Formats: sequence, C-alpha cells, structure tokens
Amino acid sequence: MTKPYLEPKEWYATLPTVYVSVCALLTDDRDRVLLVKPNYRPYWAIPGGILDPGEAPHECVDRELNEELGLKIQASRLLVVDFVPPQGDRPRPMMNFLFDGGTVEDPGLIQLEEDELDTFEFFSWEDAETKMPSNTAGRVPAARRARRQQQTIYLPAAH
Repeated sequence: MTKPYLEPKEWYATLPTVYVSVCALLTDDRDRVLLVKPNYRPYWAIPGGILDPGEAPHECVDRELNEELGLKIQASRLLVVDFVPPQGDRPRPMMNFLFDGGTVEDPGLIQLEEDELDTFEFFSWEDAETKMPSNTAGRVPAARRARRQQQTIYLPAAH
C-alpha cells in the first residue's frame, strides 16, 4: 500500500531538523588562533554564533564577528563542516560551518562584546585545541589542515 501524497508544508514538517552554528578561524601575525571566552560557558570557543532565521551561514559569521569582536571582516573560504549529534539538553544535531576569517593585523582593533564574552586571547594551534571542549576541539586541527590544503574538511560525528 502506498502512502498518501503530502502537501509540501506537511511533508517538510515531517523531516528531521538541525541547529546551525557558524564560526571563523582568525589568526594573528604569529599564526596563533583567536579564541573567545563566553561568560555563559566554562570553556573557550572559536568566535561565532547561531544562525538567525532567514540568514545564510556566510552572512551570520560576518555579523557575529562584528557583534562579538567589532571586526568588519568578510569571512572567505569554508574550511570545516562539523556534524555534532544530539547531546545533553540539545535534542537535535548541530551543524557548524567554520569559515576562514584571515589574519587579524591589529588585535588592538578588537572591541569585545562584554554582554556575552569575558575575554579573548591568541593561542598556539595546540593550546587552542586543549582550551575547547572535546566535541568541538577537532575543528582546530581540521581548520589548520583545510587552510594548508586549500580544501573544505567534513568532520563526521565520530571525531
């Protein structure tokens, strides 16, 4: 027996959904990675945020860099796509798009959004990875590899 045809609105309502976040890899002139320390989490993160309704990932990352750091940067290449399965209080998977934000030529231009962030700091690639939670730390070496190889890397859930 065949299933009845669903109207597009009904059919779309049956599909699985994901949350979408974006971030940007920013480095300094010494090739250190910029991380931010959110005041609402116990760990460091790559600067970024959650996609607003109707917003494309590349628009979101530019907006987030401006809001969080006061930087008017247009992120360029997509370095990493990361899939993180549901966990804890998050009932759906998270897709993260990590863009290349380039080099921050003058860190003195960073104006930290103090409502959300406690501080920022540039770390070596290795130290940056250790500052992040295990479910997102793999983005750091993947982004480094993606930059070097000029390709986009997909991180499946088991990284």
